[in-house]
Amino acid sequence: MDISVVIPLYNEEESLNELVSWIERVMADHGFRFEIILVDDGSEDSSWNVIFQMASAKKHVKGIRFRRNYGKSAALFSGFREASGEVVITMDADLQDSPDEIPELYRMIKEENYHMVSGWKKKRHDPVTKTIPSRFYNWVARKVTGIRLHDFNCGLKAYRGDVVKNIEVYGEMHRYIPVLVKQSGFSSIGEKKVQHNRRKYGVTKFGMERFINGALDLLSISFMTRFGKRPMHLFGSLGTLLFLLGFAAAVYLGARKLYHLSHGIPSILVTDSPYFYIALTCMILGSLFFIAGFLGELISRNSPIRNFYAIDEKINL
Repeated sequence: MDISVVIPLYNEEESLNELVSWIERVMADHGFRFEIILVDDGSEDSSWNVIFQMASAKKHVKGIRFRRNYGKSAALFSGFREASGEVVITMDADLQDSPDEIPELYRMIKEENYHMVSGWKKKRHDPVTKTIPSRFYNWVARKVTGIRLHDFNCGLKAYRGDVVKNIEVYGEMHRYIPVLVKQSGFSSIGEKKVQHNRRKYGVTKFGMERFINGALDLLSISFMTRFGKRPMHLFGSLGTLLFLLGFAAAVYLGARKLYHLSHGIPSILVTDSPYFYIALTCMILGSLFFIAGFLGELISRNSPIRNFYAIDEKINL
């Protein structure tokens, strides 16, 4: 199998036949052996009926149906699990991603040895309420992750087959799949400018909450990438620093009080000073952070995936 095309969808009944026919034309023109995996993420329209009819008539069309809407990440993960192609292509079902990009994405994976190629919708046909926040989050994501992509959340992407088998897309992490790929040891990540079409049917399925969720997910994946296997490095260091600052402040206040007493200088009680309570708070918070890091380290070391790593190749074993 040359190519697996994984398409997550939600309420896209109008576009499915046109999209599948478009993909089939592209594949036939280039002689690819392929499969199309349509993942219905709990659609409330007739999307599943359309998929069922196509899958019944065409062996290369496969369908997965969720009982309810779980989100794009779950749909992608299910599609990745079933994909058998040497190259896996993902795209949205709303016809805004062009299947004409597939041959070049395939070539970049096979000939230029990229592990992953992400699309870049440089010219977007979306309202300003989507484009401006998207540019901001992509800029922040580049700064935080160190991955130089212009469009992290573009639905049109290509992967080497083994890459999708070694990543777990969960929650809302479909926005940051390049980070998951890099975290799994696949560092060759490329980018290609792709055509972005105007939406032909229906309306977007993502509201304004995606911007808040995107920021929170970026913080989460950044933390997990850096400290997921060694929480003590973060919480232990922060806790030690806070405790030492608080302890030093408390020692200073105590020494200052003793100095005043020994020289007969009038002085207020140590407990009457607001700095005493600031120092005490720092020591308590430092202790709590240290304990949190210690407990996190215990959980990490007893996790069944504490030594998880991706093996790229074996020989004579």
